[in-house]
Parts: sequence; C-alpha cells; structure tokens
Amino acid sequence: MFKLGSIITLMFTLVACLDKDNASTTQHLPAANVSEATASRSAHWLARDLFILMNSVATNEQHYLLARSSKSAETKKPISLEIKELSDEMAVKYSYLSVKSQVLSFSKPLTDAQIQSLLKQQLMIVSVDQNTGKQRITGVQTGDVIDDFFAEFAMQETEFGAIINNDVSQFKLWAPTALSVQVLLFNEDKSPYQIQSLLLTEQPKSGIWQGELPQNLASKYYQYKVQVFHPATQNIETIVTTDPYSLSLSVNSEYSQIVNLNNQNSKPTDWDEQVVPTIGHYEDNVFYELHIGDFSANDNSIETADVKGKYQAFSEQKSAGISHLKRLKSAGLNNIHLLPTFDLGTINEEVSQRLALTDTVTKLCSIDAKHALCQTPENLTKTLIEILQSYDPKSANAQQLVSQIREYDDYNWGYDPFHYTVPEGSYAQNPEGLARIVEFRRMVQSLHNLGFRVIMDVVYNHTHQAGLNRTSVLDKIVPGYYQRLNPITGLIEQSTCCDNTATERVMMAKLMTDSLVVWARDYKIDGFRFDLMAHQPKALMLTAREAVREVDADTYFYGEGWNFGEVANNQRFVQASQLELGGTEIGTFTDRLRDAVRGGGMTESGDEIRKLQGIGNGLYTMPNELRSKADSQEQYLLLADILRVGLAGNLANFPLTNAHNKQVTGKDIPYGDQPAGYALDPADTINYVSKHDNQTLWDNNQYRNDFDLSIDDRVRMQILSLSYSLLAQGIPFLHMGSELLRSKSYLRDSYDYGHWYNKVDFSQQSNNYNVGLPPAEKDQQNWPVIRKILINNAGKDTPSKAHIGFSKDRFLEFLTIRMSSPLFRLTTAEAINEQVKFHNTGSDQQMGLIVMSLTDNHKIDNNHQQIVVIFNSSAEQQTFRFANAEKFKLHPVQAASSDPLITTALANERGFTVNKFSTTVFVK
Repeated sequence: MFKLGSIITLMFTLVACLDKDNASTTQHLPAANVSEATASRSAHWLARDLFILMNSVATNEQHYLLARSSKSAETKKPISLEIKELSDEMAVKYSYLSVKSQVLSFSKPLTDAQIQSLLKQQLMIVSVDQNTGKQRITGVQTGDVIDDFFAEFAMQETEFGAIINNDVSQFKLWAPTALSVQVLLFNEDKSPYQIQSLLLTEQPKSGIWQGELPQNLASKYYQYKVQVFHPATQNIETIVTTDPYSLSLSVNSEYSQIVNLNNQNSKPTDWDEQVVPTIGHYEDNVFYELHIGDFSANDNSIETADVKGKYQAFSEQKSAGISHLKRLKSAGLNNIHLLPTFDLGTINEEVSQRLALTDTVTKLCSIDAKHALCQTPENLTKTLIEILQSYDPKSANAQQLVSQIREYDDYNWGYDPFHYTVPEGSYAQNPEGLARIVEFRRMVQSLHNLGFRVIMDVVYNHTHQAGLNRTSVLDKIVPGYYQRLNPITGLIEQSTCCDNTATERVMMAKLMTDSLVVWARDYKIDGFRFDLMAHQPKALMLTAREAVREVDADTYFYGEGWNFGEVANNQRFVQASQLELGGTEIGTFTDRLRDAVRGGGMTESGDEIRKLQGIGNGLYTMPNELRSKADSQEQYLLLADILRVGLAGNLANFPLTNAHNKQVTGKDIPYGDQPAGYALDPADTINYVSKHDNQTLWDNNQYRNDFDLSIDDRVRMQILSLSYSLLAQGIPFLHMGSELLRSKSYLRDSYDYGHWYNKVDFSQQSNNYNVGLPPAEKDQQNWPVIRKILINNAGKDTPSKAHIGFSKDRFLEFLTIRMSSPLFRLTTAEAINEQVKFHNTGSDQQMGLIVMSLTDNHKIDNNHQQIVVIFNSSAEQQTFRFANAEKFKLHPVQAASSDPLITTALANERGFTVNKFSTTVFVK
C-alpha cells in the first residue's frame, strides 16, 4: 500500500513515492491511460492557491499536481495538495463546479515564478487511494487562475497588437502560457523583410510579450511564431499565426498588417469632415437590417459588375437599391444595420477561387472538375444563374446545385468570426491590406451622407474555429483560455453553433471592449447588435458600453437575449438576457410580439407549422380543417394580451385588463413559462416580426394562411403584421425586403445558401417566391407541406409587381406615421403607463380588433391631442364604439393613401369603422 504521492515522467511513467526517509517504488501507467485521463479535464485551478476537483468526494485520497513540459526524460516533482474549505464567496461564484467536488490547495505556498512555470506546462492532478493504491489522473483547466494571476497587470496595458509611435514599431501580445514568441516580418509582397524576425520579451507579472524596432514599419506584414503547450495535441507546438488584435490583413487573412488608422492613406476623401447623423432619444431609432451582398448583388441598375455585392455599392448615386433607401429615409428610417462585416472565416477572398451566380460553369469546373454539370459540354458557357433558371421551381434541382456550390460561393451571413477588428475582405473590390479598410470606411461615409446611422452586427460569443484549425487565432495563442470549456470534459462548448468564447474571462472581455472602441472611434460605427448576447455577462455589456460612450456618446447596444446553453439561468454569471437587462436601455429582441403576430414554433416542421398561426396571419380566420373555432378563440385571446403588452413596449409593469377581466400588469401575462412583459424602459425592447433568422415574413405567412385567401388579402396581412412593430412603443427592427414581400422560397436558415435564395429585387419585379424547394439540409422534412401549399394556393401566393408596390407604399405610410408623432416613441415606462391605453379588452371583446389610444397628457405633440390605432385582423369590416369618435379624423397620411380600404375608414358618432386586414390610425 502506497502512503504518499506520485510523479509522472515525461515518458508517461507514474511514480508512487513513500516518505522521504523510505525507499520508493515505481509503478508504470500506460500512456493510453494518461491520454484518456487528461482528455477529461474536470480539475479546475481557480486561484493561485485553490483547486476544484469535480466528481470527487472520496476522503481517503491524497492529491498531487503534476506537470509535463516536453517529451524529454526529465522527471517533474509532484506538488502535494491538501483538502480545504471553499469560502462562501467562491462557492457562489463557482456554484456550477462545486457540486460533488473536492476543494484543494497547495500544501506549501508556491512562488510567483513557480506558478508561472506551471502554467506553461501540461497539468494533471493525480489522486491516490491510500487504501488500495488506485490512481486517478485528471487534466486541469487553468483559465480562471490565469485571470487571477495575470489579469490585474495585463489590464493596465492600453494597446495590444502592432503599434507605430513616430519612427518606432512596437509589438505587444498577451500570451502568458507561451514559452517563446517571435514576430515574423514581411514586405508587402510577402517576401521576408530585411529584419526577418524579432524575439519578444515576456513581462512575467502580466504575461505580455513585447518588443520594438526603431523603424516605421507601416504597411509591412507580420505573423507571430508562438511556442506553447496545446491540449489539442498534448504537446509543445510551434505555431505561426496572425494577431488577435489585427487591424489590417492580407487576402484570406494569412498575414496581419501594420497600420495606423489615423493616417490619411487609410481614409477615403473627406472622411474626417463627414457629418454623422444623431438621434434625440434611443426610441427614435428605426433599424433596417441588411446583408451587404444581398443589398446589391442582384441590382441590375448597377452597370459596373465589380461593385455588385460590395461596399462600393452604397456609394452609387442612382441604383435601384440606393433609390429605395432614399425613399425609406424620407419616410423616417434612420439606421442601417449591417449583418456581420468583420473578417469572416468562410468566404474565400481570392476572386479566382470563389463562385458567383454570374460565373460560368467553366469556372465551376476549374474549381470542381468532377461536378456533374462539367460532364456536359453545352453547359460550359452557361452561367450558374442560367442553369438555376432552367429548373422546374417545384423540383429539388435548384437546392441541390446551390448546396453543392456553397462551399465555393461568395456568400455567408458572416456569423463566423476570424478576426474581430478588421473589415471583411470579400466585400471589398480589393481585399488586400489597406484597400479593404478604405472601402469599408467609404461605405460608412456614404450611408452617413444619405442621413443614416450605421449599426454593426458583432459576434463575440464564438469564434469560427479553435484548436489548431486554419481560422483559429485566440486558441492558438492562449490555448484553453479564450474559449469556454465544458467543466467535465474540457472540450469547447458549442451551444452557439461553433466554438464558444469565454467572455466572462478578463482578457476576452478586454478584447471585445477594445474591438468595439476601434469600430466606434475609428470607423464611426453608431451602434452595435450583439449575436447571442445572453452568452455574455450583463456586467461586461454595461462596461463595454461605457467604454464606447467615451468615444461616441449616443451609441446604442442591442442584441439577442435568448436564455439557453451552458450559461442558461445565470449558471456562470448574470447574463445579458431578456429578463436581466430590464432598465439598462440595452435592447433585446422580443419574441413575445413576434410570436403573437406571426405565430410561434419557429423550428417546427410539416403540418405542425400550419397549426401555429398568429394574429397577423389569420389566427381568427384560420382554416377550419386545422382547429375548432373555440380553440382558435382561446388562443387568440391569449395572443392578443401578449400583443397588447408588446405594443406597450413589453413593459413588465404596464397595467391592462386581461382576457379574464382581471386587472394585471405585463409581467402577469404568461408567455410559456416566462412573463410576457420584462422591460423596465422602452429602450429595452426591440420589436420585430421578421429578420434574417427563420423564414421571411412572407414565407411564414404562406405556411399558415388559409388556402382560400386571395393574393390581395395575403399582401394586406403582410402589411398588417409589419404595422405592429412600426407602431409599438420601443424600437422597431425591420428586415430588408419585408416591405417588398421578400421570399426565400420557404428556406428557414439561409445563412450559407447564396443569392439564389437570398435575392432582393429593388426593381420590384419579383419577390423571389417559389424559385425551387428549399435546401434539403434545412427543410427536406417540409417539402411535402410546401408542395401541398403550392398546389392548393394555385397561384394565389405569387404577388405581382403591383402587389409589391402596394406593400411598399403602405409600409412607407406606417413609417411616416410613426415618425410624425412622439406619442409613438415615448421615452419612459411612466409615460407609457400613463398615456397608452387599450380598449376592447376582457372576455367580451370584439374578436379580431386591438384598439390602442395614445393621449398627449404632457403636450409633446404639437399636432395631436389623441391618437387611436385600430388593428383589424379579421376578414370583415368592423365598427368599434368609442365615445366622441366623431371628433377624430383619419391620419393625414392615410387620408392621402392610394388604398381604398384605408381611405373609406370612418370616424363618426357610431364609433370607428375599419376594413378587413388593416391597421387604421385616427387622430384628434
């Protein structure tokens, strides 16, 4: 029986030792066991003297920390650990780790140098049962102790990356686990620079490696050569990689480039003189979400092909897309939200190596010679779009071709971060170095000149890849630190889709904050939309916003507050989630209003989709074959109350009478197992019924509409649905093309399926409906119901140019109405509670009508004393009795409408009379 400890040699030999006065015995442990054990990294080094060993409650074990730095024969001496109590503070902080776990500390305190040395090696805890001698080896996660040991000093550094000060070029990289770091230098043609490398020196307390050369190296390229232990191979690796703090890159991001973003060579003409539009209040914002490629890739009014799908398209003067934006601006649109446009990991920036739909089959064959199209000579001169147009739209042919070429095409939404603080090169006419920076800035400048603020979609919650993969950066430099690891296996969490980042870590939080400041300060980005924001701490969001406010006082933050994954319910930190951000004026998308309008079940398939109608697409007139009228009425009443709360800014404390005649507040209305109302300020809420995710509003409605519905009524339902978010308190969010009845041919998730499905036609000839069954990977289970819909609708779901124009005109009217009165944009919860009221509530309400009044109690509207908005989702004209209705008249914008069902609405002594599938605004 062994009394004490164990050591592991660098040949994977475990030595079990007796007391120093006794002889020692060697016990061999097979290498496979070590590998298997260290693959399970359920030990956590939390602070310099604190460990947690998960799934370990044995009291008869002794524990030792072992280190392995290389494959040499040198033996590392084990460090004895002892059991200790976990403080109350640490128990709360690490509650997700502490169940059924042992708490350990060093038997003897270690020096700073010893801790620094250990963190550069592979670490394991060996537990030895004193009774049986059985040994258990567990790999150690070190992210928390790295924060505890290095972060205070590392945070004092204000700049990382390549920095030019006068004629000196400095390099600073935070890599506390690295054994050595060099900078490799290259000329602009990528040939080695005259000084080929610079060996950096580590600052032990901060983990920062730095060095400098007495030269101005502007425009030169560089890489880091880092020697570091990497858990992916369990070996010391020599890694050549780019800089996580890169500000410029070569084509396909192979090299970082040294730049000064203040130099004129990085700026378009008059960049410093541009006027950036401002807003009075957050609630004045109206967001219009677009993908840079979608905006212009199919715009045939642009004569220069190289501009299509690029940054430069926003500098066109008379294109159909720009003309449409100008019409939206004149109606009150004030923010362009750009889907991710930082450096992406999936699009080949080398034009010769990627495909556009305008390319010929010959080019496809140069990339993929075995493709079936290449085997037929008459195909070679045809363009890919000609091939796609030749297919029967009811067939699966289009989706097959699009799916086959998406690996090589020029399309992705961009939720695949490579480098966080460099513009994406595939949208640039020249993706090399400074050119892409100038082109990106010119786009921002052009949008500012059109009167728009510019919002950037950012994705700090995950990276495209990790480990030693090509588009991994962070995990190559400090392995296991920047990514959030599973507490048992040590594998990177994937709940977001990809390799999650640990934004709760100090230096990942700093990287995110520093990156945001660069975009706001140096690129004049006016606000940020955060992907899966609830995977980040609330405290970080507030801190990052304050840092950005230092350079842009009226910035606005908003994002997805969905509560799920390994961080759900505040397991690791207080999340930036819907229920936690109330009162912060950081906006979260509300699924409450969305589902009430368009129906829930965003991921349902088949006939189940048709059963989940919303108020905006005919719930009260739903097909009889799907549900009884009684069921329909019960569902309607609940959704109507949820929708009323949504129209009131989703406020938790908004008072109303519910469907059961009870006086309640927004938080008392149920949305599944959560409250419908969660906001404490109208700026907490982003209202939408359509965005890039899920089916477009048009496609969603075709799934759920009655087969007998006419095309005219389908178009009216689309506008009715959009009017809810446009006339609600809070902030509207609009999906580009939804006003043009945009379709993606039922595709649920079009993130990587090219311009065939993502097409937007600003010439208004087509809404891109029924261009082929959606890709099998995402929607094959829906093909039967789609075919059924197409047959039963018999052409009643394909809008004409006139229908698209009708929809656009009604959309512009509602946008103009919103911006015509501050009563639609109240800035406090108190003002909404006092001035917004719902009529036609309770159990005896007229079905199909939501009636909202806005009263100017504080004389903020010079034109209107009171406004009444009536949403009629029923298929018939209705009259709603309202005292003194004869004192109201139709809103001037609607009085001048070309829609006869709007202009014939009445306000008289009988009340308000409104037509089917309409939203009507009366003013006094």
